[in-house]
Amino acid sequence: MIGVAARAALVLPLGAAAHPLVVPGVTLAINLVGSFCLGWVVGRLDGGRPRLRAFLGTGVLGGFTTYSAFAVQTVQVTGAAPVVGILLAIAALLGGVVVATAGLAAGRRAGGRPGQPDAPEEAE
Repeated sequence: MIGVAARAALVLPLGAAAHPLVVPGVTLAINLVGSFCLGWVVGRLDGGRPRLRAFLGTGVLGGFTTYSAFAVQTVQVTGAAPVVGILLAIAALLGGVVVATAGLAAGRRAGGRPGQPDAPEEAE
């Protein structure tokens, strides 16, 4: 609920009168900020405080970011301006990976664990 309310506070004031690319642009920014923050949370809380990590990651940031709105807006923009729609999709997908990686690195540094992530544990 916290993440959804934060996203709504950013998007709803724009209303229907906004330029057709404003809302998709804001959704892109929200998803990129959310991706960075999720990377930071995972890097900072890696292996510790699983409930806090779930609350912040899945709960708050899962509500803040939105794949469904991104998908619908990308299709709508692509229908009106195909090149812009494709660039929006590329920016969201590649940008999300880049900023999540940066967030992970920043979170690991903040947690006192700079460098490469630990190797995954064997499944039992």
